[in-house]
Amino acid sequence: MFHTITYSLFKLNLIQPSAKTIYFWMDSHDTVKLEYALANGNYKTRKLAAEALEQIAKPCSIPALLKCINDKVQNVSIACLNALEKISPNDELIKAVVNKRFNWATNVREKQAKFEANKGKKYTIYRWERASKKSFDRVKEQLKRPMR
Repeated sequence: MFHTITYSLFKLNLIQPSAKTIYFWMDSHDTVKLEYALANGNYKTRKLAAEALEQIAKPCSIPALLKCINDKVQNVSIACLNALEKISPNDELIKAVVNKRFNWATNVREKQAKFEANKGKKYTIYRWERASKKSFDRVKEQLKRPMR
């Protein structure tokens, strides 16, 4: 009963379901509620919902998981990819998942290498030498002169 009220309040966008509620939905194999949580929850709720759908492993939840592969939060995307790997009997889908993970790994390595390369770099433009500061000082000096 309590979990039904929680779902109703969640649909009205008043609260987020707790981990206990999501585990209850997982135990009761309620994929509709979990898919709704995956689509509309905050990042913690989405991650828990993806993990719960992975445990249920019903093929009917594949479209909802495919929509969340490109989530802004990387942990949610990884949870969706893990669920798809466990659920999907399609080899092409698994290949796409592996390619997605490989691209993430290379992007993370490239970002880290770029950060390390620029870590000790000193920039020649200092705060007091910016163009906007120079133009402001020039206008200020012009206003000090008497008008003719």
